[in-house]
Amino acid sequence: MRNQKSGIIINVSSVGGRLTFPFSSLYHATKFAVEGLTESMQYELNPLGISLKIVEPGGYKTEFSGRSMDLFGGDGLDDYQPAFNKFITLLDNWPMSENIGEVADVIYEAATDGTEKLRYPVGHDAVQLIETRKQMDDADFKKMMSAQTGM
Repeated sequence: MRNQKSGIIINVSSVGGRLTFPFSSLYHATKFAVEGLTESMQYELNPLGISLKIVEPGGYKTEFSGRSMDLFGGDGLDDYQPAFNKFITLLDNWPMSENIGEVADVIYEAATDGTEKLRYPVGHDAVQLIETRKQMDDADFKKMMSAQTGM
């Protein structure tokens, strides 16, 4: 890409790279890292003709939304168990999209739109959560999430 002075790097993050939920600290740390890496690299690579993009999907019915969440929890930590159980119930009832193709469509859009747009939220829930987060300060967002998750 440097030799040809052009190219596009598209990293897939998550709505979880812009805001957080309880019991998902490691997940959010990795997604925030992808966001920061991509945002920072644009300063270094844009002058070389290389664009960077971040695709931020919301919730989709995939293997992640099931089995992967088994890694989190409060086993042996009784203080966390009631809040963890409430959070899992919230996740179980979260409206996950089955239209995973819309993520591919947005990746294509990011690759072909010819803009310097950096972030591409995907899915109704991602757009809504990111907009909600933008409108709240840290304390208010924490209160809202705590009320919904029992934390």
